[in-house]
Parts: sequence; structure tokens; C-alpha cells
Amino acid sequence: MKSLRSNPVATSVFILPALLTFSIVITYPLVRTLFMSFYDWDGLLPGTFIGFDNFIRLFKDELFYVSLRNGFIFAIILTVFQLGLGTFLALTLMNNKTFGRNTLRRGFFIPVVLSVTVVCQLWLFLYNPEFGFFNRMFEALGLQYRQDWLSSLGVSSIVAVTFVASWQYMGYQLALIYAGAKSIPDSYYEAAKIDGASTFQTHMKITIPLMAETYKICLIFCINGGLNAFAHMQIMTKGGPGTATYSMTYMMYRSAFKLDEFGYGCAVAVVLVLQCLLITYIVNKYMARERITY
Repeated sequence: MKSLRSNPVATSVFILPALLTFSIVITYPLVRTLFMSFYDWDGLLPGTFIGFDNFIRLFKDELFYVSLRNGFIFAIILTVFQLGLGTFLALTLMNNKTFGRNTLRRGFFIPVVLSVTVVCQLWLFLYNPEFGFFNRMFEALGLQYRQDWLSSLGVSSIVAVTFVASWQYMGYQLALIYAGAKSIPDSYYEAAKIDGASTFQTHMKITIPLMAETYKICLIFCINGGLNAFAHMQIMTKGGPGTATYSMTYMMYRSAFKLDEFGYGCAVAVVLVLQCLLITYIVNKYMARERITY
């Protein structure tokens, strides 16, 4: 085995398939997208080189800033809802020794494996302004409050769509946080119990600080997931009303496949990739810089 590891030919043979796959699936499309962002291109005919004109146009486009704002709203709500509720549920399940703990874990994860289309259709029914669950609930409580959840030109539409995505994928974050919490040695909790620490103090002083690496991964997933949001907008609102639920990804899709401006869409994609890389770099640099081993 040692001689196999020291053999560069054998190492190359094992690495080459993964490297080729990564290059074909990831690297080439990224480089090609960057290259075509400098062209006025309709996706079919040869493009015309226009330099940075697509980027100049993008930064002057009001829709870009609307999409950017919506992406950050999406990311913030995802982070607060999924990490907050995921942490609460994970710590609750840790302390729950009853028979139904595994059933509860599976129940919270069910929405994750459901189709986005199925989930969106379910929530379209719940949000329906005439016979939807939420307005019916207000009516049953004797309240006159009515809301057309997905038709507001303000931020309520993007918040409503974001809540659907947050609910659907909260179980994924719960699974990551629960697995991170369960990896902490029991001896730490036993020592805290001997010292007289309450359950709340134990989680605040031991569980959460020792899960910094787990939270870093979850935070990257939440923020990048918010910035890349597309499917829920496409199914539930198609970016509307107006441009109220546009995201960078939806703007890229609209430019490329509806307006046949593939070069402009590539410019949007480049900015989106750079944005996600920057967020990932910042989180990796300033969060959980010291790896904890036990």
C-alpha cells in the first residue's frame, strides 16, 4: 500500500477520472460562461465581442439591484429560520429520550425529499387569497384580516416565497446540526452535569461553541442557497408581481431564455458566481478558524 501511494503513475490513474469529470462538469462551463459574458450573443449565431458592455449595462440595470436585494432577503430568512429552528429542534431531540425521537427526525426530513413542484403547489393552495388555509384561519378566528400573499408589490411576496423554501429544507439543516451535536463526546456533558450546569447552560457553553464548524457549513449552504434561489419563484410567482420576486438566478434565466440575450445572461451568472465565492471566502475566513478536535 505504501509503495502504491508513492507511485506517481498510480496516483495519477486514480485522480484522473475525478479531475476529468470535475473539469467537464464544472470548470469548462464556468470558463465558457466568463468568455461569453464579453459577447453580444443570442445563443445560436456567432456572437459579437463587446468587452465589458454587458457588465456596465448590468450595473446600471435597476432590475439587478432588485434581484440582489431579494437574494439577500432570501438568504437572511433562510439563515434565521433554518439555523434557528434547526438548532432548537436538534437540541430538543437530543434531550428527548422517548420512543418517537427517530420518527420525529424522519418527519422533519420528509419535505426535503419531496419535489419542489409538489411543495410549491401545496403552498399555493395554502396561500390562496379566497380559500387558502391562512385566510380561512383568520376567518375562523373572527378576524377581518385578509392577505393576497403572493400578489403584493412590496417585500411580502418574496418573504412568502422564501418561507416555503425555508420550510422545505429546514430538515436538511436539522440533520446537519443534529449530527454535529451528537458527535460531541458525552464526557463533556457529564462533566458539566457534575458541575451543576443546567441543560440550557450546557448547550450554550458546550454544544453550540463546539459546533462552530457545523454552523459554518450550514451558513454557507443557507446564504448561497438564498442567492441562487430560482425554482420556488419560477413555480409560484414567475418573478411577479412585476419584478417583486426576481432573483439573480431568475434574472439570468429571463435574459438568456426569454429575451435571447445569452451574453447578458452570462454576465449575470458571472456576477452571481463571484458573489457566492466572496460570501464563502468571508465565512471561511472569519468563522471557526480554529478547528476543534476531541
